[in-house]
Amino acid sequence: MSFKFNRGLFKYDFVDHHAVLCVPVDADIKDIRKRYLNIARRLHPDTCKAASDAEKQLAGELLSKLVNPAYKILSHEKNRTEYILVLSQMGKRLVQEAASVEVSTDAAKQLVNAPNFEHIYKNTIAKIAEIQYDSLQTVQQTISQVSELNLVYVMRSAGKLSVAAASPPVTQPQIPTTAPAVNKTPIVPPPPTQQQDSVVLHYIRRAQELMAKNQLTQARVELQDALKLEPNNSRCHSLIGVVYLKQNLTTTAKVHFDRALQLDPKNQVALEGKRRVEQITGHKPSGAKHTASQNTGGDGLFGGLFGGKKK
Repeated sequence: MSFKFNRGLFKYDFVDHHAVLCVPVDADIKDIRKRYLNIARRLHPDTCKAASDAEKQLAGELLSKLVNPAYKILSHEKNRTEYILVLSQMGKRLVQEAASVEVSTDAAKQLVNAPNFEHIYKNTIAKIAEIQYDSLQTVQQTISQVSELNLVYVMRSAGKLSVAAASPPVTQPQIPTTAPAVNKTPIVPPPPTQQQDSVVLHYIRRAQELMAKNQLTQARVELQDALKLEPNNSRCHSLIGVVYLKQNLTTTAKVHFDRALQLDPKNQVALEGKRRVEQITGHKPSGAKHTASQNTGGDGLFGGLFGGKKK
């Protein structure tokens, strides 16, 4: 059985592990572990109290396909830190698109304009966690509801998220007990503050380090994550083009080199990459004959990136 979600953060191709475990976005490792063990006891075949074999099978799939992967990411310090950085950056981007972002549940709508949104958010999450896995048939709906709360929270907290931040005292919110409302409300949160470190540059630097070690698959993942945050980043497109070229995926490499040059016609890496693709495929280079290698003395910049392996 596959589990599909199309609301909240999931709607933006982001796997919302916090919603799966029903913990606040800034939960620390102790709270994450405590919550995971609570859920695991409910779903594990040896301790599950499901009434039928079908329910036991569903419980096992929820545990193996959703809960365990979520805990694996959030319990690892490095993975969780990177995850929060991406989430923070996503919040900043969604703020810019606020007019098109919609939520459907009453709890999320209340959170949009609540002055004490942090208190309400955390208390609402805690209340939902008490019943999240009581009914296995409604777990997916509940996860979607939590993800909408997370969506609003990361937008309103854009640029301020950090791992294991202190939790303020909570107040009692109104918890919806009925199915989500059909009508949707646009989100228009306050403008974000600027984040000093660029997450995209962090990904680029790490990708370049991996490329230097010829760890191309890992480098490609880093650059793909960067492009999710900044799809119009010429530098990312040119570098991932280099990765694809090194992996002999010339067609895909050309797509990214072309995109990089659309965004920045003077991108030297993309110019050289496109020239090499044309050499490999037997196509004549288009336009003027001056190439990146001529501009850099041949092996300087591009010797390191392309490795001199492509003829």
